[in-house]
Amino acid sequence: MSEWSEFDIRCMRLALEQGEKGCGKVSPNPPVGCVLASGGEIVASGWHDHLGGLHAEQAAIADAEERGLATHGSVAYVTLEPCNHHGRTPPCTEALLWAGVREVVLAAADPNPTVRGGGAEFLREAGITVRSGLLEDEARRQMAPFIHWCEQRRPLVTLKAAIDADGMVDSEDEEAGRFTSEASLTRVHELRRESDAVLVGVNTVIRDDPKLTVRLVPLEAGRQPLRIVLDHTLRTPPASRLVTDGQATLILHSDGDEQRASALASDSVEVLHMPPLQPTEPPGVELDQLLDLLGDRGLQRVLIEGGPDVWSRFLLAGLVDEAFIIRTDASIGPGPRAGIDAAVLTTAGLQCASNDSSMDDVIEHWLR
Repeated sequence: MSEWSEFDIRCMRLALEQGEKGCGKVSPNPPVGCVLASGGEIVASGWHDHLGGLHAEQAAIADAEERGLATHGSVAYVTLEPCNHHGRTPPCTEALLWAGVREVVLAAADPNPTVRGGGAEFLREAGITVRSGLLEDEARRQMAPFIHWCEQRRPLVTLKAAIDADGMVDSEDEEAGRFTSEASLTRVHELRRESDAVLVGVNTVIRDDPKLTVRLVPLEAGRQPLRIVLDHTLRTPPASRLVTDGQATLILHSDGDEQRASALASDSVEVLHMPPLQPTEPPGVELDQLLDLLGDRGLQRVLIEGGPDVWSRFLLAGLVDEAFIIRTDASIGPGPRAGIDAAVLTTAGLQCASNDSSMDDVIEHWLR
């Protein structure tokens, strides 16, 4: 096992910071960061910024070149094993060889079983020292959706719920509206940006007529998440924004008629019949079947935004991998209860990893 110096750790932490800049921008690729160091000094850094753009290693090498700094004999700190195949860009292993790197320090091996270890082996055969495992847990957390999809061939399921001081999620006496802070709303839009799909039940569509798009944080054109509606009998209103705004929407039903399906379908709206493989309670799309479908389509992270019935189904099935619970001191009056407390989350196999009270609301982060 390698012993890591303080400088090693410092460099890899910077590489992780660089990699964070790619979160929500590069799926289906993972977010990756790279730092080049020489003689105990950091020479350059880079990250994978967008699909088709330079990978992290290539970006770090380009950064050094732009500043007129030598890379020969340097050490590369990379959060993920360098790729050794031609895709949208040439292999990163070849870029590291070209740059004259003498050593590569990895946080995590490539989780894809078809290529795992290939990059490290190629570098070793070329005479480059390779060490791995530095801050591996942090790196795996950063690229959790990618790793989950590679290992499970299903998307990582993230649940988001906003709950008032009395455990309610909506007021039966008021029009639908937001009761959390602006900072919490911004965090929700960040979660949408980091997700490949946002899922709700049809009751949420009827009650809120939501957009479910990323609006409050920067987003590259064409990267809005897919909106998914679980709609057992196709009650989605044809005039709802999810149907009419031109953004991609998938409506899943198990017992809707063809006439309603035709009224909803368009170039941007796919209506898919998914009869359950076995009876579900309550009746509806079978969730395991749904996640297999999304995984087959290459979706790596799905954000479950509501409502209580949908949350309950995913939690009871043990299919939630992480949850963000936004709790506010506001009281919105009588209405549907969230049905989510510490006991429910713990029973679903989750543990509270952090509790952020720095904003007006408290945001709990639960992980499997």
